[in-house]
Amino acid sequence: MEAEKRGRDTGWTSTHIWSYIYAVVAHYGHFMRLTMQSSALESLPATVRRSLAKLGADIATARRKRNLTTLMMAERIGAAKSTYLKVEKGDPSVSMAIYAMTLFVLGFGEAIGDIVDPGRDDVGLLLDIERLPKRVRPRKAPTAL
Repeated sequence: MEAEKRGRDTGWTSTHIWSYIYAVVAHYGHFMRLTMQSSALESLPATVRRSLAKLGADIATARRKRNLTTLMMAERIGAAKSTYLKVEKGDPSVSMAIYAMTLFVLGFGEAIGDIVDPGRDDVGLLLDIERLPKRVRPRKAPTAL
């Protein structure tokens, strides 16, 4: 009885408590995303940043060629307009899924699967050639006991 009375004296309802918990968790989650992402994003090589910027510019050009507004694109990819605008800037903090959905909406969905196609991997093919044996010997036939 005493505990219930103390709870009423604070003025906190269950709605207040859940709102507070949600705010703390949301803030902490946002803080963790910022701190975790920042170290990965800061270490991106300049060539990767330039490639993402070019990808964003190319996406913007493709969108304009199709007479689509940024809002139409955002709705079609299922993201906020601000997120889509980050895509057009080549922002590396945007998820791969958003970039993939953007390419799909513009008609480039199959290109994603070809990015690291083993048949077009020149370095991988060279490494395979280097690993080939210098000579091949026939296998010995198993002997009967």
